[in-house]
Amino acid sequence: MLYSLSQLAAEVNGDLVGEPDYTIDRVSPLDQPHPTGLSFAVSESKLTALADSEAVGVLLIPRNLKALAPARAILVDDVYLAYAKLSACFDSLYRNATTAQQDASAKVAASARLGQNVTLGANVVIGENVELGEGVVVSAGTVIGPNCSIGAHTFIHSNATFYADITVGERGIFHSGCVIGADGFGFAPKKPGWQKIYQLAGVVLGDDVEVGANTTIDRGAVTDTQIGNGVKLDNLIQIAHNVEIGDHTAIAGCTAVAGSTKIGRNCTIAGHCGIVGHLTIADGTHVAAMTLVTKSITAPGAYASGTGMQLLSKWKKSVAHFKQLDKLSKRVKQLESKLSELSKGQ
Repeated sequence: MLYSLSQLAAEVNGDLVGEPDYTIDRVSPLDQPHPTGLSFAVSESKLTALADSEAVGVLLIPRNLKALAPARAILVDDVYLAYAKLSACFDSLYRNATTAQQDASAKVAASARLGQNVTLGANVVIGENVELGEGVVVSAGTVIGPNCSIGAHTFIHSNATFYADITVGERGIFHSGCVIGADGFGFAPKKPGWQKIYQLAGVVLGDDVEVGANTTIDRGAVTDTQIGNGVKLDNLIQIAHNVEIGDHTAIAGCTAVAGSTKIGRNCTIAGHCGIVGHLTIADGTHVAAMTLVTKSITAPGAYASGTGMQLLSKWKKSVAHFKQLDKLSKRVKQLESKLSELSKGQ
């Protein structure tokens, strides 16, 4: 995949420095530049260090650092966003897999409706009344259950599973091992044991949703679990039944969201968080890693509850102190009360 400097600049509406026809064939990290590679730098110190380097192919840099531009550069307002857009030009994983074809081992129900240029890999199973939009790619080993609808240009990696009654918008990406529409964790106590509560609804996902490897989104009990447009879910996330996630919220790996919680739009939930059920989280909220959210967040802001790393010996002492906080609090209140009485006596 070869691109001229002028082609890349046009992709991101950037200003070009250097020979327009200079050819780029790869992306290179800044600490390992390549003469035909694309790298990016955002700081004056990095650019100064690379000023005389012959190894650098093309650099993406901020417009305000134009005076420090090397021999070949693309000047943009937002370097990281421009890099994200240009990374698509060099991707082979998706480009090489989108030649529309249907493997002979794929099993497609007679009632299924497939759009134009649909790709089905080896051992794919497409259930009754499934609808696949134009350009959908379903990779090897994936199972799509009855009554599912998958929007145009969605890419499903190998061995993903869609239970019945799942609706997916356009341009989604679903990574290997993800499970969409498994039963929510619903049981009524009885003697002895538990009575299963059957989960009777589905899952609705908007446009431009990405779901990571081995992430699970449970189906709703009576109404659908809902994932908004542009939501990004990392690997190994648990989304329980009837959760609602607003548009453009991103959640990092190993986070678990319990049932019927509503997460707002444009939120960021860092890794390994736990969010208990039936809560509401305001639009624009950021939750730091290892946070346990036990009550609703009604005002946007940054929230945390995890403790920072310490040496083990110091952490053990801290834990011992944590256990004494209740006693210390009572003692402080007692002392404050005595001080108040003394001050009144004076």
